[in-house]
Amino acid sequence: MAGGPSTVELAAAVTAAGGFGFLAGAYLAPDRLRDDIVLLRSAVGGAPFGVNLFAPSPYEPGSASRVLEYAARLQPLADKAGVSLGEAIHDDDSFDAKIEVVLAERPAVVSFAFAWPPADVVDRLRAAGIEVWVTLNDAGETAWADELGVDAVVAQGWEAGGHRGGPVDTGHPQTPTRALLQGIRRLTSLPVIAAGGVGDGAHVAALLEAGAHAVACGTAFLRADEAGTAEVHRHELTHRTETIVTRAFTGRSARALVTSWTEVFGEVAPAAYPQVHHLTAPLRRHGRATGQPDLVHLWAGTGHRSARSAPASEIVTDLLSRT
Repeated sequence: MAGGPSTVELAAAVTAAGGFGFLAGAYLAPDRLRDDIVLLRSAVGGAPFGVNLFAPSPYEPGSASRVLEYAARLQPLADKAGVSLGEAIHDDDSFDAKIEVVLAERPAVVSFAFAWPPADVVDRLRAAGIEVWVTLNDAGETAWADELGVDAVVAQGWEAGGHRGGPVDTGHPQTPTRALLQGIRRLTSLPVIAAGGVGDGAHVAALLEAGAHAVACGTAFLRADEAGTAEVHRHELTHRTETIVTRAFTGRSARALVTSWTEVFGEVAPAAYPQVHHLTAPLRRHGRATGQPDLVHLWAGTGHRSARSAPASEIVTDLLSRT
C-alpha cells in the first residue's frame, strides 16, 4: 500500500483493533521512514508491527529503448494534461539506507516485495531479532525462500490488488490465492500468509481453514478513514467493476481498475520497473490532484467492491467476524 494509502494512523488503528499493522516503506525517504516507525511505535504502545520494503529490481540493459518508445506513446497524453513526463531512471529506492533504518528501529517484521533481499541482509535482520518475510506468486519459488532462511512467506494470489510482489514478474496469469496457498503448504513448513482478493470475514475464515497461518488484507482498507488513499481512488473503487493486471503505470505487473489508460497502453508498456514508474509519476500525480481517474493508477484487488468507508477498527472487526 505504498505511495499514499499506507499511513501511521492506519497501521496504528489496525493494530489497536487486534490486527497486525504494516507500514509501507517504499517510496519514502529513509528519514521519513524512521520518523514514521517512531510515531507508530509510540501510537501502539509497544505492540508489534511490520514494515514492508521493495527489494531492488535488476536493471535490464535492453529496456532503455523500449522505455523511450513508451514515452513517445505517452507524450500526447502528457501534452494534453499540460504535464512533463518524468525522468525514466533506474534506482534502488534507497534500499541500503532503509535496511539501516529498520535495523536501528527494530520492528517485529520486515517483509519484502518485488525482489528478495540478499542473504547477508536476511542474516543481519534476523540477528537483530527481526522476522523476515518474502513475497511469492508461484509455489515453485518456495525452495528459494527455504534456502534464504526467512521466517515466513506471503502467498500473493492472482486476485491481489497492486503490484505482483514475487521475485519473477512474468507478466502472465498466475495462481489464485487459495490454490497458491495449498501448493506452498505442500512444499514448505514455513508459515504462510495468504493474500489476494480478501474482501470480508468469510474470505479470511476460508483461507485460514485452507491452511493459512495468517491473512493479509490491503484493498479492504483503501477506503478506511485513516488511509491516505486519494479521493479520486476512493470514489472509483465503488463506481468501476473490472480490474486488470497491467504494466501500464510502472513497468511492473499490477492489478488496477480498468481505465482508458490500461485499455490504450496496457499492451505496449514495457517490463521496466522502476523506469516506467518514474516516467509516469508526474502524470499520475496530476490525475490525483485534479480528480481525473483515467490518469491515476487505481490499484484494486478483485474484492474491491467489498471495501467500505469506515474506521479501520470496524473493518478489522468485520474481517475477523468469522474466525
